[in-house]
Amino acid sequence: MKKTLVIGASPNPLRYATKAVKRLREYDIEVVAIGKRETTIGDVEVITGTPPVEDIHTVTLYVGPDNQEPYIEYILSLKPKRIIFNPGTYNKDLEKKAEKAGIETIEDCTLVMLSMDEY
Repeated sequence: MKKTLVIGASPNPLRYATKAVKRLREYDIEVVAIGKRETTIGDVEVITGTPPVEDIHTVTLYVGPDNQEPYIEYILSLKPKRIIFNPGTYNKDLEKKAEKAGIETIEDCTLVMLSMDEY
């Protein structure tokens, strides 16, 4: 399975990050969710900070470039197979660092990828 780290999770049901967490779970994908405050989205606990996690396949971003700085080294340290830059999250600096580390980067929408069976 493609264990996924969602950065930018929110309890707000209108947020795309929330929709992504729910949809990933519908596909039985294990999700680790990081947000500004601890909460839950369905059966997923939203945690804060940069906790140690293992075996992350995909990092999907729901925070804009201006808010990614605290996560860049953390993301790279997890050594995911890929990073998905959802609309509005593209960061050239992170892309360059990820590619240098051998991490695939994709500019796409997690929700669309799931609906088209391209996740």
